[in-house]
Amino acid sequence: MVKAADRAKNPARSSVWLETRTARSGGGPAGLDRDRIVDASIRMLDEEGLAKLSMRKLATELGVTAMSLYWYVDTKDDIIEFAVDSVYGEIDLAAVDAAGDWRDRIRVLALDYRRMLVRHAWMSPSAGQYLNIGPNAIAVGQKIHAAIRDTGLSLDRQPSAMSAVFQFVYGYGTIESHFGRRAAEAGMSQDEFYLDAIKAFRDEPEFEEKTEGMREILDERASHGSVSAIWDRDFAYALDVLVAGIEVMVAREGETPGGTAAGASPAQRT
Repeated sequence: MVKAADRAKNPARSSVWLETRTARSGGGPAGLDRDRIVDASIRMLDEEGLAKLSMRKLATELGVTAMSLYWYVDTKDDIIEFAVDSVYGEIDLAAVDAAGDWRDRIRVLALDYRRMLVRHAWMSPSAGQYLNIGPNAIAVGQKIHAAIRDTGLSLDRQPSAMSAVFQFVYGYGTIESHFGRRAAEAGMSQDEFYLDAIKAFRDEPEFEEKTEGMREILDERASHGSVSAIWDRDFAYALDVLVAGIEVMVAREGETPGGTAAGASPAQRT
């Protein structure tokens, strides 16, 4: 059994995917297996968040004793890592393959990744905490790498382009998911919550001067009548900007000598 204290000593190698778990002798509780544990944990995480997940509560949800879970996992961290990889499996890689050129593949990957983050508000902090090296995460990473590689950018520029697109998606999906959860906790729809939040400071005298330069864009956003429409519109346009930026950089790398040719040195390309 791997203990949490042992993992804390070497966090860089701390992952359920890097450990060989010794099988326990005998058999586990009837009707219980790792997949069932992970599915139940995802339901609980979706409903209550990371802070409220515990081995005891999970066992109660499954109708078993807490000790029964240890036939299949060593720590709560194991469960969260398995859950993280499971939801990476929601990204439709067949749709990515069917999308065509790198632009469309990036768009499909980005949209599916965003939707996954929004469905699972606990995912963004978890993805930042663990190594993301499970089979589903690696499969998604391979598709991302392939799409960025096919842009034609030189090898040393590909990681930057990947970061520009998918760190944007990560941040966007994180904010969107947390906004939705906060609205739900307030017992309001996202539209109601957004309008109430804007109204809370939009017309307050103490904010009037501070928001003077923002009033036009606040009014424009409020005019759409649907927060979900705003999320979709802004995401699509921002992604178009990033794709267009990659196209520009590819063209720059392909310029004739005297410009920033693909074979130029790093110093010449900066």
